[in-house]
Amino acid sequence: MHRRFLILTLAVLAAGAVLLPTLFTASPAHGEPGARGEGRLVVYCGRSKSLVEPLLQRFTEETGIVVEARYADTADLATLLMQEGARSPADVFFAQDPGALGAVEEAGLLSTLSDTHLHRVALPHRSKSGAWVGTSGRARVLAYSTDRLTESDLPRTVFELTDPKWRGRIGWAPTNASFQLFVTAMRVTYGDEATKNWLIAMRRNGARDYSSNRPIIQAIADGRIDIGLTNHYYLAAFKNDRGEDFPVANHYPQGDLGGLLTVAGVGVIAHSANKPQAERFVAFMLSKNAQSYFAERTSEFPLAIDADCPMNIGQFGPAGAIDLGTLGDLRGTLTILRDSGVLP
Repeated sequence: MHRRFLILTLAVLAAGAVLLPTLFTASPAHGEPGARGEGRLVVYCGRSKSLVEPLLQRFTEETGIVVEARYADTADLATLLMQEGARSPADVFFAQDPGALGAVEEAGLLSTLSDTHLHRVALPHRSKSGAWVGTSGRARVLAYSTDRLTESDLPRTVFELTDPKWRGRIGWAPTNASFQLFVTAMRVTYGDEATKNWLIAMRRNGARDYSSNRPIIQAIADGRIDIGLTNHYYLAAFKNDRGEDFPVANHYPQGDLGGLLTVAGVGVIAHSANKPQAERFVAFMLSKNAQSYFAERTSEFPLAIDADCPMNIGQFGPAGAIDLGTLGDLRGTLTILRDSGVLP
């Protein structure tokens, strides 16, 4: 699947459809050049600047290493890394999803991390070959109305959402990257035909489209739908704003794709001239400081084995671990979403 991702992205570049260097949101280097004599790093960052910039500043404060962060969409950054190859100025790839990390890994652009880092994160939340590690986790959930449903009313699997009793009561966000990653995982697990059939059945059952995940949560609270396919942390933001009595709850289906846990992660660029500093960046992202930050600031799940996690994340997702690095075939997923009529 990574090869198809690579073919797609290079084809886009060859066609001149995207001028990737213009996609960066530039960020000033954190710290003064040469502060404490510890060097500097260029980090290609696919995570939201508002979420992680304070964490990068903490890294500089603790280590003296100056960080020049270049923010853009994770898929675009993966494409740029493959375009640049050995000429890339990047030292670190800090990605929003594992599919992009897997594609960059298969292109031979990530170095193998030290065992010290790898052993701090359990499989399947890191690369099997040791090229990247997950830094925080996001679970797919069935968000549901606590006014109209109890947890015992909910389906055991997303495949039961096609039952006529759920007609017009389900919301999803087909254009959202997290939803598309979930569909890619379904393709990897069950095959393209089964995935397409599920999408068609969901559409025929009146699944309602939303532009993103937050409107899904609001629609449940407003009574327009009863269940939403979303990520776990969106509800946390509503409860922080509206209070714990906000009438929506998360259901984590065990042993099912509806509870898939995916990750943001980090890898060191193979041609980096600053690998010692880059390895310190990886170590910092797995430190208790950073892991607590992800839990408290982003409401994500910490992945380091010694971090305090509010849930047993080992129960999430389908039986049999998915290799998260295989989820890079966005092109194939978009094709199936269009062929099934879910996307125009």
